[in-house]
Amino acid sequence: MLELSIAFPIHVQNGGLFISRGMGSHPARKLSSWELVFVEQGTLSIREEGRLFTVQAGESLLLRPGLQHVGEGAFPADLKFYWLHFDWLDEATHSALRRTLLSIPQHTSVSSPQYIISLFRQFLSEQENVHRSLALECILLLILQQLSAASLQENPSDSPGVALAYRAQQAIRTQYHLPLSTSHLAKELHCNADYLGRVYRRTFRITLTEALHRQRVMAAEKLLISDSLSLKEVASQCGFSDTGYFRQIFRKHTGLTPAAWKRRYCKEHINSG
Repeated sequence: MLELSIAFPIHVQNGGLFISRGMGSHPARKLSSWELVFVEQGTLSIREEGRLFTVQAGESLLLRPGLQHVGEGAFPADLKFYWLHFDWLDEATHSALRRTLLSIPQHTSVSSPQYIISLFRQFLSEQENVHRSLALECILLLILQQLSAASLQENPSDSPGVALAYRAQQAIRTQYHLPLSTSHLAKELHCNADYLGRVYRRTFRITLTEALHRQRVMAAEKLLISDSLSLKEVASQCGFSDTGYFRQIFRKHTGLTPAAWKRRYCKEHINSG
């Protein structure tokens, strides 16, 4: 038996999904913990110590402990956002990780909101377990990592290699449904395939193939939630010509088969605040 001792710099308190009914407003509160908010739909207007934040769909907001925050006006009828309260532990030991959090803009947007949403859904599902597990902290760290990466992508380096990597990333985001490969991307970007693979991995700490698989899986998650498509149709629309291979890659990235993922995450976890 393998036994691991794991210490995290954070402790999760709780989280939820707020779905507006077009009435009420966010109360004035001063928390002793951090609060992370991610808007899936609509616009959330909230003040922290007088500073107004207008958080759109696909954007996150970090509310800091010890500061009062309050909603601006009534909740819009279409508003839908996730919230999560957490604490930092042992500040001296984990000061480097604390600096990582502080490098995240307080208010930022992400390029792949569906992946963040899937992480929040997984968090809410894990939160329902009777016995608390470290999965909650693991998922929160993944969310924070995604927000940190998003902030870095807003200001990429000017070096030619990094610029090429970002062009490849943009191609993956917009053409993932096509029969893409490293050689296809290299031909489109007029460069050597090996060089493109190296600069992409150096820039994003991930291979081009893995990035393509992630993009396709995120697209599949969205289709599985919102549409009544067959597994073959979902696979095809996400760039997989083989359903079996699609199922294999999806399970590798999510830990679930497409059918199990749909059963587990299509239900709503609704909280009021």
